[in-house]
Amino acid sequence: MNHIVNGTEINGDLVSDANVLIDGEMNGNISCSGKVIIGSGGKIKGNLVCVNAEIQGSIDGEVTVEGLLTLTSTARIKGDIQTAKLVIQEGAIFEGSCVMKSPTTPTTFTADVKMDD
Repeated sequence: MNHIVNGTEINGDLVSDANVLIDGEMNGNISCSGKVIIGSGGKIKGNLVCVNAEIQGSIDGEVTVEGLLTLTSTARIKGDIQTAKLVIQEGAIFEGSCVMKSPTTPTTFTADVKMDD
């Protein structure tokens, strides 16, 4: 897991194949093929694209998550969200719109449906 510790400020984009934990500040976009955790002291000004995410801190930007997005009670998001699954704990603040995406696996039906004429 990549860890951006408290007291660290990054200006620029971050691309990672491994999980990421951010307790510092980031001014730039994050693209991760794993899980991203924004700690309670973490602040992101930029867009986030990842597989799964847990937000405890703040994000000012768009959030796109393929799987599960969890907003804890200390989370603050100002921007639009796209995700397949969403958990929002009491106390979380979210300013923006949310689009629930379909799961990546196609749905199959086991029975035919007859239509009335």
